Amino acid sequence: MARRPKLFEAAPGSPAETRCQLCERAVRHTSRHHLVPREEGGRYGPTVDLCQPCHSSVHLLLTNKELARRYHTVEDLQRAEELQKYLHWIRRSRVERITNRRRRR
Repeated sequence: MARRPKLFEAAPGSPAETRCQLCERAVRHTSRHHLVPREEGGRYGPTVDLCQPCHSSVHLLLTNKELARRYHTVEDLQRAEELQKYLHWIRRSRVERITNRRRRR
């Protein structure tokens, strides 16, 4: 039987601490997000480190075309109207993982 991992809260300045560049929370793991999606020509472009909930939500709420044309910096993503409700929630949350977030296409 698999045990659910405990919520992680790293002490400030500890070596295990990493920050999501979108929600700015201290998290255990981040993944690389291409600011311009690879499918839209951003394969070798700039990337940012996002926590799994933010990475998943960005791709759920915004299309690759929107990301390439309107939200190609982390500052643009932080101001995106489509993400405001989510960002307000996640910044107050200790969630490390969200499942079943992919939009059916």
